[in-house]
Amino acid sequence: MIALDTNILVYAHRRDSEWHQKAASAVARLAEGSAPWAVAWPCFHEFLAIVTHPRIYKPPTPLSKAIEQVEFWMTSPSLRPIGELSGHWKELKHLLSSGRIAGGAVHDARVAAICREHGVRELWSADRDFSRLAGVSIRNPLVG
Repeated sequence: MIALDTNILVYAHRRDSEWHQKAASAVARLAEGSAPWAVAWPCFHEFLAIVTHPRIYKPPTPLSKAIEQVEFWMTSPSLRPIGELSGHWKELKHLLSSGRIAGGAVHDARVAAICREHGVRELWSADRDFSRLAGVSIRNPLVG
């Protein structure tokens, strides 16, 4: 299963992003396909926080439009929203310790732990910080 990181969702949504077309096409391929794909709940939360933030985007996406976007993605029958399972702390602790993760990268470790718990084989992200986290293959669908 392939999972999407927040930045791919943001670029797919924001038409003013230089990566919009490539990200929108990548998300559409997954959403229109039959193979299961995933988004970790924390990525949906972060998506909403970023696109509606007035210091990040001028103008920001109105909350109602951002919610509509998430609901639109949710209409894909192959989408699997994923979250923490009962063994989450053990998985997260391992990733934090083995990657010597601190600060803002803790969020990425949380997403990676959720992906590992759900058997995600590949996480699509434009964020290089994931390279310090073992156990999930990272691919940037926006380049090469």
